[in-house]
Amino acid sequence: MVGPMPSFCCQECGESFDLPQSSLDKYPGWEPKYCRKHSKSKGAKSSSSSGSRGGRPRRSAAGEENLTVAQVLEKYSEGPADGIFTDGSSVPNPGPGGWGAVWVENGQVRESRHGYDPDTTNNRMELTGLIEAYKLLPEDAEVTLYTDSRLCVDTITQWAPNWERKGWKKKGGEIKNLELVKELLALSRSHPACSMEWIAAHSGNRWNEYADSLAVAWRRETV
Repeated sequence: MVGPMPSFCCQECGESFDLPQSSLDKYPGWEPKYCRKHSKSKGAKSSSSSGSRGGRPRRSAAGEENLTVAQVLEKYSEGPADGIFTDGSSVPNPGPGGWGAVWVENGQVRESRHGYDPDTTNNRMELTGLIEAYKLLPEDAEVTLYTDSRLCVDTITQWAPNWERKGWKKKGGEIKNLELVKELLALSRSHPACSMEWIAAHSGNRWNEYADSLAVAWRRETV
């Protein structure tokens, strides 16, 4: 008997879509980000810019490195040197997963944290990483929060306020991970001087790679 197919959420339109596990097994570490309607227009751009999690899968993607944080610092040096960088993933999706957040000032780690969930999804871990990042900050902080999830950025900066005005309803059905979306929206509003920005995944940005390392630390013996 064939079980239910893993579900994903399109970062272009926000709708959920399914893929057979057999397709995912061909490309270990691949986390689809676009539905069939948008994959053709986004696939080539996403593949060249991020190297892994969206668009067309690549076996040699940097996202499969699973480096320790020390190895990340040794290998990467580019990208912003200030801000809070977050990431989240599940392997497979849905399945066990983790999140990570690192607060950096002048290229030095001020604080970091990470966590694990034995039964979750990629999007839940991305949202959790941002929630935990905000919890690190005082309400008067002026910090940029970086995430490689366009879905999270668009959800909080564009869609969620509109859903809230409509009584937390959206055209097309259920709002996925509603409790996390509500919590993240409230935290973003309680930190008015902070901003949330998208950063390309696995493109050599040191602290994004560091956050990714924290998010998958549960798969290793050494953080």
